[in-house]
Amino acid sequence: MKKILKYVIADIIQNKIVIIYTLLLLTISFSVFSLESSAAKGMASLLNLVLLIVPLICIIFSTIYIYNSAEFIELLVSQPLKRKTLWLSLFGGLASSLSIAFLIGVGVPVLIYHADLTGLVLVLSGLFLTIVFVSIALWAAGMTRDKAKGIGWAIALWLFFALIFDAIVLFLLFQFQDYPLENAMVVMSFLNPIDLSRIQILLQMDISALMGYTGAVFQEFFGSLNGIVISFAGLILWIFIPLFFSLRRFAKKDL
Repeated sequence: MKKILKYVIADIIQNKIVIIYTLLLLTISFSVFSLESSAAKGMASLLNLVLLIVPLICIIFSTIYIYNSAEFIELLVSQPLKRKTLWLSLFGGLASSLSIAFLIGVGVPVLIYHADLTGLVLVLSGLFLTIVFVSIALWAAGMTRDKAKGIGWAIALWLFFALIFDAIVLFLLFQFQDYPLENAMVVMSFLNPIDLSRIQILLQMDISALMGYTGAVFQEFFGSLNGIVISFAGLILWIFIPLFFSLRRFAKKDL
């Protein structure tokens, strides 16, 4: 497993797309902090980058990488090697490489300009989202052997978590506005890894007051140490659940 993991990491780190991705994140992060009048405004500007662009790049790149490595995967499957070991090695290589890219591109500037709890939560949330969407990408790639359909599934899943889920939540809020839905909102936030990360970052930025009474409920639940631990535990589940289903699919898949 270590040999495959090292090979995958070395292969991805040398990939031009990953190098461009790292440099792009680094350029945007330094530019944001340099152009804004305060580091706090720079953090707010980085929020959409971490919550939307990072998951999009991770899920698309990981899905394409799995399809482009089809011959390599088939070769390794023909060897006396467990499929579980192979799949976990691919996941570990993708997650590690893209996490390193994120740490260099966003983590370094944030720690230089905003090295406090808010900056730490932003970086940790970005790392978790990176790994979560690599896991979801493996699940999408395992659904079909057709590359176009697989990439389509990946983009559709990103669209759902980034945009459609929030639209559904807003629709439910308007439809049932006469009922107390604040506690239900807390539960629903665990159904979307992007929302979980967004809530934690906004609470650390003290912007929860702009969210009204719902923000007060989020502050009460997620603002405590137990709430932070529970929210990151939810993100860990978002890593393992798609990975588990993709692993089961790959173990039974006819290559």
